[in-house]
Amino acid sequence: MRVTLRASLCVLLLPGFVILAVLASLGPALFITAMNVRYRDFRYIIPFIVQFGLYVSPVGFSSVVVPEHWRFWYSLNPVVGIIDGFRWCVLAGDSQFYFPGFLASLGVIGLFLWAGIAYFRRTERGFADLI
Repeated sequence: MRVTLRASLCVLLLPGFVILAVLASLGPALFITAMNVRYRDFRYIIPFIVQFGLYVSPVGFSSVVVPEHWRFWYSLNPVVGIIDGFRWCVLAGDSQFYFPGFLASLGVIGLFLWAGIAYFRRTERGFADLI
């Protein structure tokens, strides 16, 4: 079996998308954990947020079905770029990869990571008093 350069590049980029997925989940996770400590009933809202996130992310469908004039705005969902990147890597480059949307996803990931860390650091001083 002959391995092409494109398939080799996809395999090399796959760990990068895994790291991006971890970073995309870390920011909201820090925010949610701080909210959960501060407001005890917040844990009941989390399953609804996760379910809504599953429906607005291209897990079961390709993001190509989103109309072109909405595609950039749809890419502001931080996992859209990551899931499209995973799909591109697994299919060895045979799927479409929307690069401006990927850059938008990276920006939103950075913003969520920064906001999650900042909120967690600001509220962690009072965790011992609340627990």
